[in-house]
Amino acid sequence: MKNQIKKAVALKYPKGVEAPIIVAKGTGQSAEKIISIAKENDILIKEDTVLVDMLGLQSLGDIVPEETWSALAGIFSFILSKDKNKEV
Repeated sequence: MKNQIKKAVALKYPKGVEAPIIVAKGTGQSAEKIISIAKENDILIKEDTVLVDMLGLQSLGDIVPEETWSALAGIFSFILSKDKNKEV
């Protein structure tokens, strides 16, 4: 099995926007930097190779494609539940 190149996509979901926006993406060292920044800022990370491949085809600043909304809804729901648990 050959080593896979690390990939990462960072999303932001501002209020008033219909879907998350791609704010960073990268492969290799760029992906490692995105992951490192997320960890430093206590941002939850979800590994999903199929989703990151799909989102990696988009441009920075793009709203994520509609065909990814269902998968992302599950991820955002998980993140929100974790955030609520932190507040308690």
